[in-house]
Amino acid sequence: MRARLLQGSGVRPEFEYELLEMFAQRELAARVTLLLLAASFSLVSMSWAPWHQALAWLALVSAMRFFVVAACRAFLARPRNAINVADWRARFLLIELANGTAWGSLAALGLGAANAATHAFMLVFLTVLLAIRITFASAVMPILLAGTVPMTLAVVARLLVQGDPFDLAIAAIAVGLHAYLIFLARGLNATALAMLALRAEKDALIAEIEEEKAISDEARRRAEAANVAKSRFLATVSHELRTPLNAILGFSEVMKGELLGPIRNGSYQEYAANIHDSGRHLLQLINEILDLSRIEAGCYELNEEPVALAGVVEDCLRLLNLRVESKGLDVTMVCSKGLEPLWADERAIRQICLNLISNALKFTPRGGQIAITAGNSPDGGQVLVVKDTGPGIPREEISMVMQPFGQGSLAQETAEGGTGLGLPIVHSLVTLHGGTFELRSVLRKGTEAIVWLPPSRLLGRARPHLQQEGGRAHPRRSAGRLAGRQPPET
Repeated sequence: MRARLLQGSGVRPEFEYELLEMFAQRELAARVTLLLLAASFSLVSMSWAPWHQALAWLALVSAMRFFVVAACRAFLARPRNAINVADWRARFLLIELANGTAWGSLAALGLGAANAATHAFMLVFLTVLLAIRITFASAVMPILLAGTVPMTLAVVARLLVQGDPFDLAIAAIAVGLHAYLIFLARGLNATALAMLALRAEKDALIAEIEEEKAISDEARRRAEAANVAKSRFLATVSHELRTPLNAILGFSEVMKGELLGPIRNGSYQEYAANIHDSGRHLLQLINEILDLSRIEAGCYELNEEPVALAGVVEDCLRLLNLRVESKGLDVTMVCSKGLEPLWADERAIRQICLNLISNALKFTPRGGQIAITAGNSPDGGQVLVVKDTGPGIPREEISMVMQPFGQGSLAQETAEGGTGLGLPIVHSLVTLHGGTFELRSVLRKGTEAIVWLPPSRLLGRARPHLQQEGGRAHPRRSAGRLAGRQPPET
Protein backbone atom coordinates (compact mmCIF):
# COMPACT_ATOMS: atom_id res chain seq x y z
CA MET A 1 0.00 0.00 0.00
CA ARG A 2 2.84 2.39 0.83
CA ALA A 3 4.42 1.82 -2.55
CA ARG A 4 1.16 2.67 -4.31
CA LEU A 5 0.75 5.85 -2.28
CA LEU A 6 4.25 7.10 -2.97
CA GLN A 7 4.54 6.43 -6.70
CA GLY A 8 3.53 9.02 -9.29
CA SER A 9 2.86 12.73 -8.89
CA GLY A 10 -0.73 13.25 -10.18
CA VAL A 11 -3.94 13.33 -8.22
CA ARG A 12 -4.54 9.77 -7.15
CA PRO A 13 -8.12 8.48 -7.00
CA GLU A 14 -7.81 7.74 -3.30
CA PHE A 15 -7.10 11.44 -2.64
CA GLU A 16 -9.90 13.00 -4.71
CA TYR A 17 -12.49 12.69 -1.97
CA GLU A 18 -10.13 14.28 0.58
CA LEU A 19 -9.47 17.20 -1.80
CA LEU A 20 -13.19 17.80 -2.33
CA GLU A 21 -13.74 17.56 1.40
CA MET A 22 -11.01 20.12 1.98
CA PHE A 23 -12.59 22.46 -0.58
CA ALA A 24 -16.04 22.15 1.02
CA GLN A 25 -14.74 22.78 4.53
CA ARG A 26 -12.84 25.89 3.42
CA GLU A 27 -15.87 27.27 1.58
CA LEU A 28 -18.01 26.89 4.68
CA ALA A 29 -15.33 28.57 6.78
CA ALA A 30 -15.28 31.59 4.38
CA ARG A 31 -19.04 32.02 3.92
CA VAL A 32 -19.35 35.05 6.23
CA THR A 33 -16.08 36.64 5.09
CA LEU A 34 -17.04 36.54 1.40
CA LEU A 35 -20.49 38.00 2.05
CA LEU A 36 -18.96 40.90 3.97
CA LEU A 37 -16.45 41.41 1.17
CA ALA A 38 -19.28 41.46 -1.43
CA ALA A 39 -21.18 44.04 0.65
CA SER A 40 -18.05 46.22 0.79
CA PHE A 41 -17.52 46.02 -2.99
CA SER A 42 -21.21 46.82 -3.57
CA LEU A 43 -21.00 49.86 -1.35
CA VAL A 44 -17.84 51.14 -3.08
CA SER A 45 -19.31 50.56 -6.56
CA MET A 46 -22.15 52.98 -5.75
CA SER A 47 -19.60 55.78 -6.22
CA TRP A 48 -19.71 55.28 -10.01
CA ALA A 49 -22.70 52.97 -10.62
CA PRO A 50 -26.41 53.39 -9.81
CA TRP A 51 -27.29 52.08 -6.40
CA HIS A 52 -29.91 49.68 -7.73
CA GLN A 53 -27.26 48.00 -9.95
CA ALA A 54 -24.93 47.66 -6.95
CA LEU A 55 -27.68 46.12 -4.84
CA ALA A 56 -28.73 43.81 -7.67
CA TRP A 57 -25.12 42.62 -7.98
CA LEU A 58 -24.96 42.03 -4.21
CA ALA A 59 -28.19 40.02 -4.32
CA LEU A 60 -26.86 37.91 -7.22
CA VAL A 61 -23.56 37.17 -5.43
CA SER A 62 -25.39 36.37 -2.17
CA ALA A 63 -27.70 33.95 -3.98
CA MET A 64 -24.75 32.16 -5.57
CA ARG A 65 -23.02 31.96 -2.21
CA PHE A 66 -26.16 30.34 -0.84
CA PHE A 67 -25.97 27.62 -3.50
CA VAL A 68 -22.25 27.06 -2.85
CA VAL A 69 -22.75 26.75 0.91
CA ALA A 70 -25.77 24.46 0.48
CA ALA A 71 -23.81 22.17 -1.87
CA CYS A 72 -20.85 22.02 0.53
CA ARG A 73 -23.08 21.17 3.48
CA ALA A 74 -24.84 18.45 1.48
CA PHE A 75 -21.48 16.96 0.49
CA LEU A 76 -20.12 16.88 4.04
CA ALA A 77 -23.37 15.49 5.44
CA ARG A 78 -23.25 12.37 3.28
CA PRO A 79 -21.24 9.31 4.33
CA ARG A 80 -18.10 8.76 2.33
CA ASN A 81 -19.23 5.46 0.84
CA ALA A 82 -22.33 7.20 -0.57
CA ILE A 83 -20.33 9.88 -2.43
CA ASN A 84 -19.73 9.64 -6.17
CA VAL A 85 -16.59 11.74 -6.44
CA ALA A 86 -16.87 12.38 -10.20
CA ASP A 87 -20.47 13.60 -9.94
CA TRP A 88 -19.76 15.92 -7.03
CA ARG A 89 -16.65 17.30 -8.68
CA ALA A 90 -18.71 18.18 -11.76
CA ARG A 91 -21.44 19.71 -9.57
CA PHE A 92 -18.94 21.89 -7.69
CA LEU A 93 -17.35 22.87 -11.01
CA LEU A 94 -20.65 24.18 -12.44
CA ILE A 95 -21.62 25.95 -9.22
CA GLU A 96 -18.21 27.62 -8.98
CA LEU A 97 -18.39 28.65 -12.65
CA ALA A 98 -21.72 30.39 -11.97
CA ASN A 99 -20.32 31.86 -8.75
CA GLY A 100 -17.26 33.27 -10.55
CA THR A 101 -19.47 34.73 -13.30
CA ALA A 102 -21.63 36.43 -10.66
CA TRP A 103 -18.58 38.00 -9.01
CA GLY A 104 -17.17 39.03 -12.40
CA SER A 105 -20.40 40.82 -13.30
CA LEU A 106 -19.18 43.66 -11.08
CA ALA A 107 -17.18 44.81 -14.12
CA ALA A 108 -20.46 45.54 -15.92
CA LEU A 109 -21.67 48.06 -13.33
CA GLY A 110 -21.62 51.72 -14.36
CA LEU A 111 -20.18 51.23 -17.84
CA GLY A 112 -21.03 54.82 -18.81
CA ALA A 113 -19.13 56.33 -15.87
CA ALA A 114 -15.67 54.97 -16.52
CA ASN A 115 -12.61 56.70 -15.08
CA ALA A 116 -9.06 55.82 -14.04
CA ALA A 117 -9.99 55.39 -10.36
CA THR A 118 -12.74 52.95 -11.28
CA HIS A 119 -10.41 50.81 -13.37
CA ALA A 120 -7.75 50.85 -10.64
CA PHE A 121 -10.42 49.64 -8.25
CA MET A 122 -11.26 46.85 -10.69
CA LEU A 123 -7.65 45.67 -10.49
CA VAL A 124 -7.73 45.77 -6.69
CA PHE A 125 -11.05 43.93 -6.75
CA LEU A 126 -9.60 41.23 -8.97
CA THR A 127 -6.43 40.90 -6.89
CA VAL A 128 -8.33 40.46 -3.62
CA LEU A 129 -10.75 37.92 -5.09
CA LEU A 130 -8.00 35.88 -6.74
CA ALA A 131 -6.01 35.77 -3.51
CA ILE A 132 -9.06 34.64 -1.53
CA ARG A 133 -10.08 32.02 -4.08
CA ILE A 134 -6.54 30.63 -4.21
CA THR A 135 -6.56 30.32 -0.43
CA PHE A 136 -9.87 28.46 -0.28
CA ALA A 137 -10.15 26.60 -3.62
CA SER A 138 -6.57 25.56 -4.47
CA ALA A 139 -7.29 22.02 -3.27
CA VAL A 140 -9.09 21.32 -6.59
CA MET A 141 -7.47 23.18 -9.50
CA PRO A 142 -10.33 22.76 -12.07
CA ILE A 143 -12.78 24.31 -9.58
CA LEU A 144 -10.35 27.16 -8.90
CA LEU A 145 -10.01 27.90 -12.61
CA ALA A 146 -13.80 27.74 -13.09
CA GLY A 147 -14.27 30.36 -10.37
CA THR A 148 -11.43 32.76 -11.23
CA VAL A 149 -11.22 32.79 -15.05
CA PRO A 150 -14.70 34.43 -15.50
CA MET A 151 -13.74 37.23 -13.08
CA THR A 152 -10.46 37.94 -14.86
CA LEU A 153 -12.09 37.82 -18.31
CA ALA A 154 -14.84 40.25 -17.19
CA VAL A 155 -12.34 42.78 -15.80
CA VAL A 156 -10.00 42.47 -18.80
CA ALA A 157 -12.92 42.83 -21.24
CA ARG A 158 -14.09 46.05 -19.57
CA LEU A 159 -10.56 47.48 -19.69
CA LEU A 160 -10.04 46.50 -23.32
CA VAL A 161 -13.33 48.13 -24.32
CA GLN A 162 -12.03 51.48 -23.03
CA GLY A 163 -9.10 51.40 -25.46
CA ASP A 164 -7.04 53.78 -23.31
CA PRO A 165 -3.32 52.87 -23.00
CA PHE A 166 -3.58 53.11 -19.20
CA ASP A 167 -6.52 50.72 -19.22
CA LEU A 168 -4.66 48.37 -21.58
CA ALA A 169 -1.70 48.36 -19.18
CA ILE A 170 -4.01 47.52 -16.28
CA ALA A 171 -5.55 44.71 -18.37
CA ALA A 172 -2.09 43.29 -19.05
CA ILE A 173 -1.27 43.47 -15.34
CA ALA A 174 -4.54 41.68 -14.55
CA VAL A 175 -3.69 38.81 -16.93
CA GLY A 176 -0.15 38.51 -15.55
CA LEU A 177 -1.43 38.63 -12.00
CA HIS A 178 -3.90 35.86 -12.71
CA ALA A 179 -1.22 33.68 -14.28
CA TYR A 180 1.16 34.24 -11.36
CA LEU A 181 -1.47 33.49 -8.73
CA ILE A 182 -2.46 30.32 -10.56
CA PHE A 183 1.20 29.30 -10.45
CA LEU A 184 1.17 29.84 -6.69
CA ALA A 185 -2.06 27.86 -6.45
CA ARG A 186 -0.39 24.89 -8.11
CA GLY A 187 2.26 24.99 -5.40
CA LEU A 188 -0.41 25.01 -2.71
CA ASN A 189 -2.17 22.15 -4.45
CA ALA A 190 1.07 20.12 -4.56
CA THR A 191 1.57 20.79 -0.86
CA ALA A 192 -1.95 19.55 -0.09
CA LEU A 193 -1.33 16.40 -2.11
CA ALA A 194 1.98 15.79 -0.33
CA MET A 195 0.24 16.25 3.02
CA LEU A 196 -2.43 13.72 2.07
CA ALA A 197 0.23 11.28 0.86
CA LEU A 198 2.12 11.57 4.14
CA ARG A 199 -1.08 11.15 6.13
CA ALA A 200 -2.01 8.07 4.11
CA GLU A 201 1.47 6.65 4.63
CA LYS A 202 1.22 7.34 8.35
CA ASP A 203 -2.18 5.61 8.50
CA ALA A 204 -0.75 2.64 6.59
CA LEU A 205 2.19 2.42 8.99
CA ILE A 206 -0.11 2.65 12.01
CA ALA A 207 -2.27 -0.14 10.55
CA GLU A 208 0.82 -2.28 9.99
CA ILE A 209 2.07 -1.60 13.52
CA GLU A 210 -1.32 -2.48 15.01
CA GLU A 211 -1.43 -5.67 12.97
CA GLU A 212 2.09 -6.63 14.06
CA LYS A 213 1.20 -5.78 17.66
CA ALA A 214 -1.87 -7.99 17.48
CA ILE A 215 0.25 -10.83 16.11
CA SER A 216 2.89 -10.22 18.79
CA ASP A 217 0.28 -10.15 21.56
CA GLU A 218 -1.24 -13.39 20.33
CA ALA A 219 2.20 -15.03 20.12
CA ARG A 220 3.04 -13.82 23.64
CA ARG A 221 -0.29 -15.09 24.94
CA ARG A 222 0.33 -18.51 23.41
CA ALA A 223 3.89 -18.58 24.73
CA GLU A 224 2.68 -17.69 28.23
CA ALA A 225 -0.02 -20.35 28.02
CA ALA A 226 2.55 -22.89 26.82
CA ASN A 227 4.90 -21.90 29.64
CA VAL A 228 2.15 -22.32 32.24
CA ALA A 229 1.19 -25.67 30.72
CA LYS A 230 4.83 -26.74 30.78
CA SER A 231 5.21 -25.72 34.40
CA ARG A 232 2.04 -27.56 35.38
CA PHE A 233 3.21 -30.63 33.49
CA LEU A 234 6.59 -30.58 35.22
CA ALA A 235 4.92 -30.10 38.59
CA THR A 236 2.57 -33.04 37.97
CA VAL A 237 5.28 -35.35 36.65
CA SER A 238 7.69 -34.40 39.43
CA HIS A 239 5.01 -35.02 42.04
CA GLU A 240 4.19 -38.42 40.56
CA LEU A 241 7.88 -39.39 40.48
CA ARG A 242 8.39 -38.66 44.15
CA THR A 243 6.06 -41.47 45.30
CA PRO A 244 8.00 -44.40 43.81
CA LEU A 245 11.28 -42.62 44.51
CA ASN A 246 10.52 -42.44 48.22
CA ALA A 247 10.00 -46.19 48.19
CA ILE A 248 13.34 -46.68 46.43
CA LEU A 249 15.08 -44.47 48.96
CA GLY A 250 13.43 -46.25 51.87
CA PHE A 251 14.27 -49.79 50.75
CA SER A 252 17.80 -48.85 49.66
CA GLU A 253 18.43 -47.26 53.05
CA VAL A 254 17.19 -50.41 54.78
CA MET A 255 19.51 -52.51 52.61
CA LYS A 256 22.47 -50.16 53.07
CA GLY A 257 22.02 -50.13 56.85
CA GLU A 258 21.44 -53.93 56.94
CA LEU A 259 18.42 -53.39 59.19
CA LEU A 260 16.93 -56.77 58.31
CA GLY A 261 20.18 -58.68 58.56
CA PRO A 262 23.72 -58.59 57.24
CA ILE A 263 24.42 -58.65 53.52
CA ARG A 264 27.18 -61.16 52.99
CA ASN A 265 28.12 -59.92 49.52
CA GLY A 266 30.00 -56.62 49.80
CA SER A 267 29.17 -55.65 46.22
CA TYR A 268 25.45 -55.76 46.99
CA GLN A 269 25.96 -53.47 49.96
CA GLU A 270 27.91 -51.07 47.73
CA TYR A 271 25.16 -51.22 45.12
CA ALA A 272 22.54 -50.42 47.75
CA ALA A 273 24.58 -47.39 48.84
CA ASN A 274 24.87 -46.24 45.21
CA ILE A 275 21.13 -46.67 44.72
CA HIS A 276 20.46 -44.62 47.84
CA ASP A 277 22.89 -41.82 46.86
CA SER A 278 21.53 -41.68 43.29
CA GLY A 279 17.98 -41.64 44.62
CA ARG A 280 18.77 -38.72 46.91
CA HIS A 281 20.33 -36.84 44.01
CA LEU A 282 17.30 -37.55 41.85
CA LEU A 283 14.94 -36.48 44.65
CA GLN A 284 16.84 -33.22 45.00
CA LEU A 285 16.55 -32.65 41.26
CA ILE A 286 12.81 -33.39 41.33
CA ASN A 287 12.31 -31.03 44.25
CA GLU A 288 14.13 -28.26 42.38
CA ILE A 289 12.06 -28.82 39.24
CA LEU A 290 8.89 -28.91 41.34
CA ASP A 291 9.78 -25.65 43.11
CA LEU A 292 10.69 -23.88 39.88
CA SER A 293 7.55 -25.06 38.09
CA ARG A 294 5.36 -23.97 41.00
CA ILE A 295 7.00 -20.53 40.98
CA GLU A 296 6.59 -20.13 37.22
CA ALA A 297 2.98 -21.29 37.40
CA GLY A 298 2.27 -18.76 40.15
CA CYS A 299 1.39 -21.48 42.67
CA TYR A 300 4.21 -20.88 45.14
CA GLU A 301 2.83 -19.33 48.31
CA LEU A 302 5.09 -17.82 50.93
CA ASN A 303 4.59 -19.10 54.48
CA GLU A 304 5.85 -15.96 56.19
CA GLU A 305 7.21 -15.86 59.72
CA PRO A 306 10.10 -14.16 61.62
CA VAL A 307 13.41 -15.38 60.21
CA ALA A 308 16.93 -14.58 61.44
CA LEU A 309 19.13 -14.35 58.35
CA ALA A 310 22.35 -14.92 60.29
CA GLY A 311 20.93 -18.05 61.93
CA VAL A 312 19.80 -19.51 58.61
CA VAL A 313 23.26 -18.92 57.12
CA GLU A 314 24.89 -20.64 60.10
CA ASP A 315 22.57 -23.65 59.79
CA CYS A 316 23.24 -24.01 56.06
CA LEU A 317 27.00 -23.76 56.56
CA ARG A 318 26.78 -26.40 59.29
CA LEU A 319 24.95 -28.77 56.93
CA LEU A 320 27.61 -28.33 54.28
CA ASN A 321 30.57 -28.52 56.66
CA LEU A 322 31.60 -32.02 55.56
CA ARG A 323 31.89 -30.90 51.93
CA VAL A 324 33.93 -27.88 53.04
CA GLU A 325 36.38 -30.07 54.93
CA SER A 326 36.64 -32.67 52.17
CA LYS A 327 37.73 -30.01 49.64
CA GLY A 328 39.98 -28.16 52.08
CA LEU A 329 38.27 -24.81 51.49
CA ASP A 330 38.74 -21.70 53.59
CA VAL A 331 35.21 -20.49 54.38
CA THR A 332 34.62 -17.30 56.34
CA MET A 333 31.28 -15.95 57.52
CA VAL A 334 30.75 -12.36 58.65
CA CYS A 335 27.37 -11.24 59.97
CA SER A 336 26.59 -7.72 61.06
CA LYS A 337 25.80 -7.29 64.73
CA GLY A 338 22.17 -6.89 65.75
CA LEU A 339 20.51 -7.85 62.46
CA GLU A 340 16.76 -7.40 62.75
CA PRO A 341 14.68 -10.50 61.97
CA LEU A 342 13.03 -10.72 58.56
CA TRP A 343 9.35 -11.36 57.87
CA ALA A 344 9.83 -14.04 55.21
CA ASP A 345 9.39 -17.68 54.25
CA GLU A 346 12.07 -19.51 56.24
CA ARG A 347 12.13 -22.49 53.87
CA ALA A 348 12.66 -20.17 50.89
CA ILE A 349 15.41 -18.17 52.67
CA ARG A 350 17.10 -21.42 53.64
CA GLN A 351 16.92 -22.70 50.07
CA ILE A 352 18.43 -19.43 48.82
CA CYS A 353 21.35 -19.77 51.21
CA LEU A 354 21.86 -23.48 50.51
CA ASN A 355 21.83 -22.99 46.74
CA LEU A 356 24.31 -20.09 46.81
CA ILE A 357 26.70 -21.74 49.25
CA SER A 358 26.44 -25.10 47.42
CA ASN A 359 27.25 -23.39 44.13
CA ALA A 360 30.28 -21.73 45.70
CA LEU A 361 31.46 -25.08 47.12
CA LYS A 362 30.86 -26.79 43.81
CA PHE A 363 32.78 -24.33 41.64
CA THR A 364 35.62 -23.40 44.01
CA PRO A 365 38.73 -25.57 43.50
CA ARG A 366 40.54 -27.28 46.35
CA GLY A 367 42.25 -24.84 48.68
CA GLY A 368 40.09 -21.97 47.47
CA GLN A 369 38.29 -19.39 49.52
CA ILE A 370 34.60 -18.59 50.10
CA ALA A 371 33.41 -15.47 51.92
CA ILE A 372 29.82 -15.25 53.20
CA THR A 373 28.52 -11.89 54.43
CA ALA A 374 25.11 -11.03 55.90
CA GLY A 375 24.38 -7.46 56.91
CA ASN A 376 22.36 -4.32 56.49
CA SER A 377 22.07 -2.80 53.03
CA PRO A 378 22.43 0.94 52.31
CA ASP A 379 18.70 1.27 51.60
CA GLY A 380 17.74 -0.04 55.06
CA GLY A 381 17.10 -3.64 54.04
CA GLN A 382 19.41 -6.63 54.38
CA VAL A 383 21.92 -8.18 52.01
CA LEU A 384 23.49 -11.63 51.67
CA VAL A 385 26.74 -11.97 49.72
CA VAL A 386 28.45 -15.25 48.78
CA LYS A 387 31.83 -14.75 47.09
CA ASP A 388 34.09 -17.54 45.82
CA THR A 389 37.43 -17.90 44.02
CA GLY A 390 36.13 -20.26 41.35
CA PRO A 391 36.64 -20.10 37.57
CA GLY A 392 34.16 -17.24 37.15
CA ILE A 393 31.59 -16.76 34.42
CA PRO A 394 32.20 -15.01 31.07
CA ARG A 395 30.20 -11.78 30.82
CA GLU A 396 28.19 -13.03 27.83
CA GLU A 397 27.14 -16.17 29.74
CA ILE A 398 25.75 -14.51 32.89
CA SER A 399 22.29 -14.15 31.39
CA MET A 400 22.39 -17.79 30.28
CA VAL A 401 23.20 -19.19 33.73
CA MET A 402 20.20 -17.29 35.10
CA GLN A 403 17.92 -19.35 32.85
CA PRO A 404 16.59 -22.77 33.91
CA PHE A 405 19.10 -25.56 33.07
CA GLY A 406 21.64 -22.97 31.92
CA GLN A 407 25.31 -23.57 32.74
CA GLY A 408 28.49 -21.65 31.92
CA SER A 409 31.13 -23.25 29.71
CA LEU A 410 33.95 -23.03 32.29
CA ALA A 411 31.68 -24.37 35.02
CA GLN A 412 30.88 -27.43 32.93
CA GLU A 413 34.57 -28.15 32.51
CA THR A 414 35.73 -27.63 36.09
CA ALA A 415 32.79 -28.16 38.45
CA GLU A 416 30.89 -31.08 39.81
CA GLY A 417 27.73 -32.16 38.06
CA GLY A 418 24.67 -29.92 38.35
CA THR A 419 21.28 -29.23 36.81
CA GLY A 420 21.48 -25.49 36.27
CA LEU A 421 18.38 -24.87 38.40
CA GLY A 422 19.99 -23.39 41.52
CA LEU A 423 20.40 -19.80 40.40
CA PRO A 424 16.99 -19.54 38.63
CA ILE A 425 15.33 -20.80 41.82
CA VAL A 426 17.27 -18.28 43.91
CA HIS A 427 16.28 -15.47 41.57
CA SER A 428 12.61 -16.49 41.63
CA LEU A 429 12.46 -16.84 45.43
CA VAL A 430 14.20 -13.50 45.96
CA THR A 431 11.77 -11.85 43.52
CA LEU A 432 8.81 -13.37 45.42
CA HIS A 433 10.12 -11.58 48.52
CA GLY A 434 10.30 -8.27 46.64
CA GLY A 435 14.09 -8.31 46.51
CA THR A 436 16.68 -8.41 43.75
CA PHE A 437 19.38 -10.93 42.89
CA GLU A 438 22.63 -9.81 41.32
CA LEU A 439 25.43 -11.95 39.91
CA ARG A 440 28.90 -10.45 39.45
CA SER A 441 31.81 -12.41 38.04
CA VAL A 442 35.38 -11.88 36.89
CA LEU A 443 36.75 -14.55 34.57
CA ARG A 444 39.35 -16.80 36.25
CA LYS A 445 39.00 -14.86 39.53
CA GLY A 446 35.64 -15.83 40.98
CA THR A 447 31.97 -15.05 41.29
CA GLU A 448 29.97 -12.92 43.71
CA ALA A 449 26.26 -13.64 44.30
CA ILE A 450 24.33 -10.85 46.03
CA VAL A 451 20.79 -11.05 47.43
CA TRP A 452 19.13 -7.72 48.27
CA LEU A 453 16.08 -7.94 50.55
CA PRO A 454 13.96 -4.75 50.78
CA PRO A 455 13.40 -2.76 53.98
CA SER A 456 9.72 -3.77 53.92
CA ARG A 457 10.82 -7.31 54.81
CA LEU A 458 12.19 -6.27 58.20
CA LEU A 459 9.97 -7.50 61.00
CA GLY A 460 9.63 -4.06 62.59
CA ARG A 461 8.29 -2.55 59.37
CA ALA A 462 6.11 -5.52 58.43
CA ARG A 463 4.36 -5.73 61.85
CA PRO A 464 2.10 -2.62 61.49
CA HIS A 465 0.96 -3.87 58.11
CA LEU A 466 0.19 -7.30 59.54
CA GLN A 467 -1.77 -5.82 62.42
CA GLN A 468 -3.94 -3.91 59.96
CA GLU A 469 -4.66 -7.09 57.99
CA GLY A 470 -5.21 -9.24 61.05
CA GLY A 471 -1.95 -11.13 60.47
CA ARG A 472 -1.30 -14.06 58.14
CA ALA A 473 1.01 -15.89 60.54
CA HIS A 474 1.84 -15.85 64.24
CA PRO A 475 5.19 -14.27 65.10
CA ARG A 476 5.24 -16.00 68.50
CA ARG A 477 5.53 -19.32 66.71
CA SER A 478 9.23 -18.69 66.08
CA ALA A 479 10.04 -16.41 68.99
CA GLY A 480 11.82 -19.12 71.02
CA ARG A 481 13.87 -20.22 68.06
CA LEU A 482 14.96 -16.65 67.37
CA ALA A 483 15.80 -15.87 70.98
CA GLY A 484 18.53 -18.53 71.09
CA ARG A 485 20.36 -17.19 68.02
CA GLN A 486 22.82 -14.37 68.38
CA PRO A 487 24.56 -13.17 65.22
CA PRO A 488 28.34 -13.22 65.48
CA GLU A 489 30.07 -9.96 66.26
CA THR A 490 31.93 -8.29 63.44
